[in-house]
Amino acid sequence: MKGNAMFEYELIKECPHTHARLGKLHTPHGVIETPIFMPVGTQATVKAMTPRDLHEIKAQIILSNTYHLFLRPGHELIRRAGGLHAFMGWDGPILTDSGGFQVFSLGDLRRIEEEGVHFRSHLDGSRRFISPETAMEIQEALGSDIAMAFDVCTAYPAEKDEVKDALKRTSRWLKRCAEAHTRPDQALFGIVQGGLFKDLREESVAATLETDLPGYAIGGLSVGEPKPLMYEMLDHVMPMMPGGKPRYLMGVGSPDCLIEGAMRGVDMFDCVLPTRIARNGTALTSRGTVVVRNAGYAEDFSPLDPACGCYTCTHFTRGYLRHLVKAGEILASMLITYHNLYFLLGLMEKMRNAILEENLPKFAGDFMSSYGIPLYDGE
Repeated sequence: MKGNAMFEYELIKECPHTHARLGKLHTPHGVIETPIFMPVGTQATVKAMTPRDLHEIKAQIILSNTYHLFLRPGHELIRRAGGLHAFMGWDGPILTDSGGFQVFSLGDLRRIEEEGVHFRSHLDGSRRFISPETAMEIQEALGSDIAMAFDVCTAYPAEKDEVKDALKRTSRWLKRCAEAHTRPDQALFGIVQGGLFKDLREESVAATLETDLPGYAIGGLSVGEPKPLMYEMLDHVMPMMPGGKPRYLMGVGSPDCLIEGAMRGVDMFDCVLPTRIARNGTALTSRGTVVVRNAGYAEDFSPLDPACGCYTCTHFTRGYLRHLVKAGEILASMLITYHNLYFLLGLMEKMRNAILEENLPKFAGDFMSSYGIPLYDGE
């Protein structure tokens, strides 16, 4: 796909002190202001959130999962329903991953070949197959605004030969994805692999950029490696990424990583972290995480985060939320999820404002000091 006017990336401002950038990504379902965090709606729903909730907290784009929707309810059913936007009642932009990470996480349940991946469904054990062409067929049926190329993601740690084989196959599969992708109202993003090997990352960037696409992602990070290693790899990779296209760091969503990633020039992030920990009774706050289920909060009648203006924090106390968690009430997941996503989306908005006002380093330093994690200084 070349020169697709539906997916223009508009660079608004570059931070004079860091590599952070302020931008806008234009899509058929709306304009996305970057840097941005994207809530994950794996099964055509962001867990514990309604589309109305997502609009209230100013979510600009959400994710869904190709692998899971392929297995249930099936992409053809979603096509008949009018596409994923109509099916789930969300009128904003949607990004679908290719299913590659989920397929390759199946371990002994899958077999990788050049043609694609044979695997057994984790739902019923049935034999299934996804190829680069299949991944494109599924995502075109879903009708997402952004589709991801089918890639091979290696775990951490992994031997260099294994990582090299994976990135070469990813590069070959990207070309097949680009050839198979036909939907003009859907952008295809390529994925850079290479693990924690700088020379392999360089090789993967060069191979990925051979295919002219509306955007590019950095995959294979946040897979278990220490955070400093991820930051060092971003420092090496980001300067090689094209400045006129959006850059998406896959699977990253903790507040410290969002700040560190944005300061290195990342435009888009996603992660299940804020919704997953919410269901376990943990909240993200400006002072660090709060494990609401802990007994010490039983008689704490203060809000989750006194600095937060979300519905949860302005109406309920930590003590009440702990009661809901301990009682197993659905409302606990709903309220803490609402807060966690509001908090992260608010953090991204504050970062965008800091870039605009040219005070990002001070904002980042102040936030991280309050959060209790120092900014990474390369040591």
